[in-house]
Amino acid sequence: MGWRYGLAFFLLCFTIWGSLALFYQVQASVWVRGLVIASYVLLSLFLLYSWVAGHHSGRLLAFGLLNIALLGWWFTIQPTGDKDWAADVQYTTTGQVNGNHVTLEHVRNFVWHNRDQATPQWETRHYDLSQLQTVDMFLSYWMGPAIAHTLVSFGFADGQQVVWSVEIRRQVQQKFSSIGGFFKSFEMSVIAADENDIIRLRTNHRREEVYRYPIDMPLESAQSLFIAYVELANDTAQHPRFYHTLFANCTTIVYQLASRIVKGLPKDYRLLLSGYLPSYLQKLGALAGPERPLTVRQHEAAISAKAQAIPPHAPYSEWIRQTDSP
Repeated sequence: MGWRYGLAFFLLCFTIWGSLALFYQVQASVWVRGLVIASYVLLSLFLLYSWVAGHHSGRLLAFGLLNIALLGWWFTIQPTGDKDWAADVQYTTTGQVNGNHVTLEHVRNFVWHNRDQATPQWETRHYDLSQLQTVDMFLSYWMGPAIAHTLVSFGFADGQQVVWSVEIRRQVQQKFSSIGGFFKSFEMSVIAADENDIIRLRTNHRREEVYRYPIDMPLESAQSLFIAYVELANDTAQHPRFYHTLFANCTTIVYQLASRIVKGLPKDYRLLLSGYLPSYLQKLGALAGPERPLTVRQHEAAISAKAQAIPPHAPYSEWIRQTDSP
């Protein structure tokens, strides 16, 4: 009898998953969607209860057929790359690599007026990987100390800074939902952007707590990481994929790219709780500069207050890298 209750609990959990899948994917009015979900849940519970209480194996079979049909529908939902996208993700970056010379198409360089409105500007930019000098990891905290958006910035000898970010690709009027990210609500976008756009948006308009951590990385590895981003961007543009809150997000993708370069890079819970990434990087010895306590590094890395005090027309990337007076 115990196995019956155990199986019933598992199937009940599956019913909850199915109801959420319907909630996030049924494209219909609120009333129609509610009717579909209610019908599915009530029928599933009826079949499940009948099987547990009356030992009717036929009811279990009916439950199985119902949810096989649900799964069949679920697997028909595929990313298309062709929707009415929000302005800031209207395009995704693509690139061409010829030796050390990289050309990126659709580098975002918006001028943000507030957190929601901007003057759009998409650019073609050229980079010489032999002139790559720095790699910085930015963490932007938007939901407590455990969750942060991860961005990687590359600095060149000519002063250019370009940031790579893996983001959700929202449709017009669509809002972010971390739960929806489990249920194919968002496609994934790979964006290269100017720091004055993508970092300033977070420090000055969204008022998030943003930290910049210089990364200690050999030039060859930094070049390989940059090229890996270009390859990911091209592949995502050609073969759209879904963003996933746990397994295909701004941090796990960075880990996947970095692990191709640094063999044996350990997996860690901090790859999921990305707000704690600095301690992971400290443990690996990946943070640049002399060894010092993590709390000191975190204080040095904080840039939001500094960014919000920037004078008009001051170069953003230079300003946020100024060393605080002792």
